[in-house]
Amino acid sequence: MMQRFTAKRTVQNISASLLRRCISSTSQTASVKDSDEFLARLPPFDYTPPPYSGPSADEILGKRKEFLSPSMPVLFRKPLNIVDGKMQYLFDESGRRYLDAFAGIAVVNCGHCHPDIVEPVINQIKRLQHPTVLYLNHAIAEFSEALASKLPGDLKVVFFTNSGTEANELALMMAKLYTGCQDIVSIRNGYHGNAAGTMGATAQSLWKFNVVQTGTHHALNPDPYRGVFGSDGEKYARDVQDLIQYGTTGHIAGFICEAIQGVGGIVELAPGYLSAAYDIVKKAGGLFIADEVQSGFARTGDFWGFEAHNVVPDIVTMAKGIGNGFPLGAVVTTPEIAGVLTRRCYFNTFGGNSVSTTAGLAVLNVIEKEKLQENASMVGSYLKGKLNQLKEKHEIIGDVRGRGLMLGVELVSDRKLKTPATAETLHIMDQMKELGVLVGKGGYFGNVFRITPPLCFTKEDADYLVEAMDYSISKM
Repeated sequence: MMQRFTAKRTVQNISASLLRRCISSTSQTASVKDSDEFLARLPPFDYTPPPYSGPSADEILGKRKEFLSPSMPVLFRKPLNIVDGKMQYLFDESGRRYLDAFAGIAVVNCGHCHPDIVEPVINQIKRLQHPTVLYLNHAIAEFSEALASKLPGDLKVVFFTNSGTEANELALMMAKLYTGCQDIVSIRNGYHGNAAGTMGATAQSLWKFNVVQTGTHHALNPDPYRGVFGSDGEKYARDVQDLIQYGTTGHIAGFICEAIQGVGGIVELAPGYLSAAYDIVKKAGGLFIADEVQSGFARTGDFWGFEAHNVVPDIVTMAKGIGNGFPLGAVVTTPEIAGVLTRRCYFNTFGGNSVSTTAGLAVLNVIEKEKLQENASMVGSYLKGKLNQLKEKHEIIGDVRGRGLMLGVELVSDRKLKTPATAETLHIMDQMKELGVLVGKGGYFGNVFRITPPLCFTKEDADYLVEAMDYSISKM
């Protein structure tokens, strides 16, 4: 704990002059010549976007500042105006191509504007856009059947929502109704949404507003890199037992966790943790809620992140990759647990919309047809190996982690102290952008590259990403 507080103070004390030097130093910023040389090595791709004639980046930024919430951030010193996309590539207003290693925050699993998703959606929207679930329609029925077939055991009943926050909010409510208990256990550093219940389950102060959040107990994060017990999953699980024993009546409503923490910095759970925590939770009468919002739909090389931990959840939540960019989320549970919503009226106006569920079914078809799960496993393992080689070369890389195409690279200014290299992370991201590579960032200190590309990512794409990261770090 002291190490975490020390690291936090170190980040907060980074001088403004250091940040300015990292960002603006001409000796550290990729030159136009460097960028052109790198872009010439981008893997070939047979697509040229049509000319763009819309407003410029500066005009759009001005409108955002005037009319949109000031809480909406932008990446990069000079924000990108993205106007076109195809598979694993994005294009700006000038037609410049970028390798997308972020996929709209782990959303566009099948690739941007995939024709086998676009075509059925266009056909559906031409025929019927929104009938309401109060009428019968084939789209929601066919997708729910196909989705249920991807889950184990008796997880066969689907409730559709519009987002991951909505899905997690509904799952938490169902657990409380089913068990008759109100206490929820979640993991520190996890993120589950920004509504009332999900904000309580989220365990990072960065994402928690000063509103009433009760009934959630946050267990130690089983983080193999920064955690107090290293990779000993069973020791972390004992904290779940202590929370239940000393902080509740001994009975809880449920336990919610991500198989890999996304917003928290692509943190894998320590081996043996989830199965041990699962047993503890079940003995306390709680339900296990698997938050698959980011890790689901083949991203980790398994179809679901929880499959790597030999557990079967009582409730599974999902969003992001489920619709490849369409607003869609879902909760899947057993018929017995699903029955609690019949005690009152439950309804979601847009959940199960015919256009969104048409997209969802198309996503499942594309993942299977193009073997994207297998590709995520193969290319992800290859990329992780390359990133670990980069770690051996560059002292600033403290950790490489994740599974499949859900990978994280944590930057530190001191490997022994694990001091977060927050300013450097921002600079390297900007540098990589100039070289045509887009990655995200995460972690409590903002010092982790989140690498979550479309699952059609190739080994050649992986090589180019690593080259750009290597060059950018070398210029620090």
